[in-house]
Amino acid sequence: MNVKKTILASLLVCMLPVTSFAKEVQVGVSMALFDDNFLTIVRNSISKEMKKENVDGQIEDAKGDVAQQLQQVQNFIGQGVDAIIVNPVDTNAVKPIVDLTTKAGVPLVFVNRKPATALTEKMAYVGSDSELAGRLQMEALAKQMNYKGNVAILMGDLANEATRDRTKGVKTIVAKYPGLKVVQEQTAKFTRNDAVDVVSNWMTAGDDIQAIASNNDEMAIGALQALGKNPNKIVIAGVDGTPDALQMIKNGKMVATVFQDAKGQGEGSVQAAVKLAKGEKVEQNVMIPYQLITKENYAEFTSKNLK
Repeated sequence: MNVKKTILASLLVCMLPVTSFAKEVQVGVSMALFDDNFLTIVRNSISKEMKKENVDGQIEDAKGDVAQQLQQVQNFIGQGVDAIIVNPVDTNAVKPIVDLTTKAGVPLVFVNRKPATALTEKMAYVGSDSELAGRLQMEALAKQMNYKGNVAILMGDLANEATRDRTKGVKTIVAKYPGLKVVQEQTAKFTRNDAVDVVSNWMTAGDDIQAIASNNDEMAIGALQALGKNPNKIVIAGVDGTPDALQMIKNGKMVATVFQDAKGQGEGSVQAAVKLAKGEKVEQNVMIPYQLITKENYAEFTSKNLK
């Protein structure tokens, strides 16, 4: 009897490591750019959610370089990760990434920037409807303009899906009102400094502009810097709902921004990656809703997109 007990006890001890030390999910993350305020919030959200979900892995900076991002994905596959999250540098150039991960059988989640390539099994996109952001933004500007006047569009990176769709949304609303007209559209690559230069050039050239619809908050703030005291009372709106933009709305310098849930996108991408890594099914397009922010409701959003 004692021998049987000893054997049973030994068997139980042997089984303990199997049940106690389940394999940790390994995830590799490639972000288009660390040096971007909104993407920093997304990245920090991803990092926090990885810790919460007990996910092991690393987050790499592609530094706006398509080739570097592809190399990072190759490295992740070589390291044997269970899933990969990509915030694409160029939404039109993701096919090599899709091909690599498909061949390796590694689940792939795109976050924030929607790829132009069709998604297949073991893939998902977590983000928001960029065209809706443009429409919400322009409706707020149109109301402020009393539905008449000239509009300039500050466009983001031309390789980005958000640039195309937000601009399309702005133009859809402009076309809706006969009194509105787009008189300028130019890229400032989503950055403040480039927006300062573009808007300064518009002002120097004497362009007749009553409103600026910016594809993101960073360029909207750059526009404000270029306008200085804004003697012509040009109205401006952005997209993202960053803390800096909320401060501008509070001070009456910006008419509106559109809340893009960076935290929700970051968390959602990790949750989708973990489920796919475990062989579970997820929605192929996980859409995080946009919300319009104005002076009337900005206070509700002050704690939402914090770094």
